[in-house]
Amino acid sequence: MSSEQLIREIGRSGVKASAVGLGTWAIGGWMWGGTDEPQSIAAIQASLDAGVTLIDTAPAYGLGRSEEIVGKAIAGRRDKAVIATKCGLVWHTRKGNHFFDQDGKPVHRHLGRDSIIHEVEESLRRLGTDYIDLYITHWQDATTQIEETVRSLEELKAAGKIRAIGASNVDRSELQQYISTGSLDAIQERFSMIDREIEAGLLPLTVQNGVSTLSYSSLALGLLSGTIEPDRVFSGDDQRKDNPRFSVANRQKAKAFSEAIRPVAERHEASIAQVVIAWTLARPGVTFGLCGARNPAQALDNARAGTLRLTAEELSAIDVALAAKLANMDG
Repeated sequence: MSSEQLIREIGRSGVKASAVGLGTWAIGGWMWGGTDEPQSIAAIQASLDAGVTLIDTAPAYGLGRSEEIVGKAIAGRRDKAVIATKCGLVWHTRKGNHFFDQDGKPVHRHLGRDSIIHEVEESLRRLGTDYIDLYITHWQDATTQIEETVRSLEELKAAGKIRAIGASNVDRSELQQYISTGSLDAIQERFSMIDREIEAGLLPLTVQNGVSTLSYSSLALGLLSGTIEPDRVFSGDDQRKDNPRFSVANRQKAKAFSEAIRPVAERHEASIAQVVIAWTLARPGVTFGLCGARNPAQALDNARAGTLRLTAEELSAIDVALAAKLANMDG
């Protein structure tokens, strides 16, 4: 283990943050079986204390709940945090296309200028800040041209309300359009040991154009954390309850993989999750790894991954175990 957190720049924005980021979808409670606010605040503050500066949130995580909790956690220490939040999933308007319902409210995909201006003010209020470090379009809107969306984001940047521009859940054509504006600093996409589609489709473009990539679900919703046993029961609205990715057979494969890489973890006095996160950050083109935590213990465990430096031989051994134990995972 190194004593220093790995720090990287968000695109060419000049904004720097810890390579390990705290993802706060679960902290919002929705699709995660509720939330414990005091524990969530403690998790965020423990992350900051451990040198994890990148905190990722979104209005859609509990219809503003996650942002509100982040705002409470960073009060008095805003200068220690690099806040990423999002726009484009809205419930204040019916413009755009309906995406899903949350708590009885229809949520639409919409990235028009007026909506973005409204959203950024709401996020600033909930977060208790006057600027957002990285503002990301959460899901893309087929009813609004990307050029219009980017012009709106550039306007916010010129006004000092945001410092960097990002896009999430894009296909290759959408990414090319964002890049062509010259304003894109980062993308945020699902990536893990078992979700690697962007390696062929998106990462070559981001690397070529100096765009950072934030991976979400770096631990595959916890499946790769080394802590989910095959007999665990998920309850309430926890999305993993009916997710085929979390079948008993898949959890057995994940457990076998954990045992296969345990020697690497023990060599560094690290957890399985830390090794998985460090592997993720070593992948070409992956700049930041977002990892969820709902209590200080989980937050600190994730944070230590930012100080773990795997050797080329260890990375190769992990790849061998990955191919042997996690191949053909259903879901």
